[in-house]
Amino acid sequence: MKALIVEDKAYIRKGLLNLLQLLETEVEVIGECESVKEAVVVANACKPDLIFLDINLTDGTGFDFLDETENLHFKVIFITAYEEYALKALKIGAVDYLLKPVDIEELKDALNKVSKLSVNTQKQQIKTAKQVFSNDSDTLILSLQDSFQIIDLKELMYCESDKGYTTFYLNNGKKHLASKSIKEFEEQLTQHSFTRPHQSFIVNLKFIEKYDKSGVIYLKNGKKIPVSTRKKENFITRLFTWNKK
Repeated sequence: MKALIVEDKAYIRKGLLNLLQLLETEVEVIGECESVKEAVVVANACKPDLIFLDINLTDGTGFDFLDETENLHFKVIFITAYEEYALKALKIGAVDYLLKPVDIEELKDALNKVSKLSVNTQKQQIKTAKQVFSNDSDTLILSLQDSFQIIDLKELMYCESDKGYTTFYLNNGKKHLASKSIKEFEEQLTQHSFTRPHQSFIVNLKFIEKYDKSGVIYLKNGKKIPVSTRKKENFITRLFTWNKK
């Protein structure tokens, strides 16, 4: 199996090479790259079977590299430092990854797992991970009990939290229950047209019909959402700021 290491730190590349030699695998490293631009050239020339791919490179991300080499046929094992958002993306996509510094047993497990996957299956997993990784994505991917549910944020009216679970209510009447707290979704949603007026709710400003000064939001479907005293000032500021856009 011909492998390419795409990693911007020389000591990580060297360490990975040493571990691969210790494992005595059939992986032959045919090149090392530290940037997206360099990796695209080498991958197209050498056509590797496997790529050890860093998430953050000197001139972009590993996902940028994958976009530019989507015509090639290879498998991927991501390498990343501990970055909450990157790891969340990889875990939701069910993509194999190695944390820096690379551990030999984790490397062994990753090689074993990736050997059993088809390239097409992994490409779909990576596509899911990329959507989560992209901050500017207009979609939210929920990991449900038996599936991944893609939510169009333009259609999401509000979220409601209850005992560590969060229910997502859509404009078409559908709802989806995720086994995560509402806090885990707040950062991504509030980068869009959402606000959190209460500990238990995140609301899409686009679906607000009116705000009663007593502390109640009325949505266009008739749903009433409470505004907590502590969050009232921030909510009103957010509402007026958003309306001016």
